Amino acid sequence: MRVLLVEDDEMIGAGLATALRREGASVDWARTAPDGAEALATCDYAIALVDLGLPGGDGLDLLRAARVAGRPTPVLVLTARDGIDDRVAGLELGADDYLVKPFEYRELSARIRAILRRRAGSA
Repeated sequence: MRVLLVEDDEMIGAGLATALRREGASVDWARTAPDGAEALATCDYAIALVDLGLPGGDGLDLLRAARVAGRPTPVLVLTARDGIDDRVAGLELGADDYLVKPFEYRELSARIRAILRRRAGSA
């Protein structure tokens, strides 16, 4: 499974990349919104994990552009923005799920599996 991680925080990004690789994923780690947008536009990913507050842009803009371009890659938003308006906006723009930081990795992993099951057509 190939995962795109769009996260600017070194500690969070390194921890997530390590944990995902331990589960057998191949991880491409983008640290800015433009790098994340380019990766999402040029590669096929099983899922993208996208932070919202990024250098060079906002993760919501990245998500919007991907959906307008017809990119079907599942997106799980990972962010500290915990307001209901932020969560609704992310989901309305096409995120498949929205997880507020801090979170337990076990929950993130379960949500990734659930998204991938739904994309494959099973509950």
